[in-house]
Amino acid sequence: MALPRLWTTSQDLVSDPFRAMQREMENALRAFGRGSPSAYIGAGIPPVAVAETKDAFEVTAELPGVDEKDIKVSVDENQLVISGEKKAESTRDEKEWHVEERTYGSFYRSMSLPFEPEDGAVEAHFDKGVLHLTIKKPTKVMKSSKTIDVKAGAPPNKA
Repeated sequence: MALPRLWTTSQDLVSDPFRAMQREMENALRAFGRGSPSAYIGAGIPPVAVAETKDAFEVTAELPGVDEKDIKVSVDENQLVISGEKKAESTRDEKEWHVEERTYGSFYRSMSLPFEPEDGAVEAHFDKGVLHLTIKKPTKVMKSSKTIDVKAGAPPNKA
């Protein structure tokens, strides 16, 4: 499998018209967002991983280049919200840039939890660009699992 290339030749664009069309779209979108303060980290939605243990949900969100003071985590009923802003660096004048693919601006991610967390049930830690959340399940949610006996044969008629 070939790795994607950052640079293409004009021959590449002639042999693959869809690649040329894709490149034109990317350039148009890049030009559209250039003057806008709402450039995104991954289209404004940070990638997350969600895992469930017996007594908690564990959520990790990738936020590279974001300072922990610029991250906000909140819970509104059963909605978990991760939001914040990646701030731009201001050292652009010292070099003549040819390519810059870093993005800046606000980000937002919201997800529904299957329960409303109790006060103090959410812990947040930020380490090396990754936000780690642990959301403890309420006691009533952990005990709600029941085993149902499966009986052999057809169900009785309700006639």
